[in-house]
Amino acid sequence: MRLVLDTNVALSALLWRGTPYRLLDTIRQAAPTVQLYSSLPLLEELADVIGRAHCARRLAVIGANARQLVADYASVVEIVEPAAIAPTSSDSDDDVVLATALAAQADVIVSGDRDLLTLKSFRNIPIVTAAEAVRIVTTS
Repeated sequence: MRLVLDTNVALSALLWRGTPYRLLDTIRQAAPTVQLYSSLPLLEELADVIGRAHCARRLAVIGANARQLVADYASVVEIVEPAAIAPTSSDSDDDVVLATALAAQADVIVSGDRDLLTLKSFRNIPIVTAAEAVRIVTTS
C-alpha cells in the first residue's frame, strides 16, 4: 500500500502523539507492505512550517530539532517528482499533494485539510483522515 501524507498530517505526526503519530507508527510496523511517498515541494513545505514560531515552542517541549525531524521523516519516505496536473483547488499546496499522490501511484492520500477531504478522492485515490488511514492500514 502506498500513502502520501499531507504536510499537516506529517507535522502532527512528528510533533504530537495523537492519531497522525499512531498512523506513522502503524505504517512503520506494517513496512515494507506499506510505504510512504512524498516530494521535494512537500518536504520543503514541512521544513517551512516546522520552522515557524508556533512549532518552535513545541520543539522545545519535546527537545527536538526541526532540521533533524524533517531529515528523519525524509529518510523514511520515497521521493517522487510531482506529476503535472491541472489546477484542482484554490490552494496550490493542495495541488502539490494531489500531484505527488498521482506520481507515487498512491492508494491513499491522508490529510486534515478540509478542502482536500471535501474532494473525497482524486483520480480514484481516496482522500481520508488520519483516523481512517489507521483503519485502512491495519485492515489491509
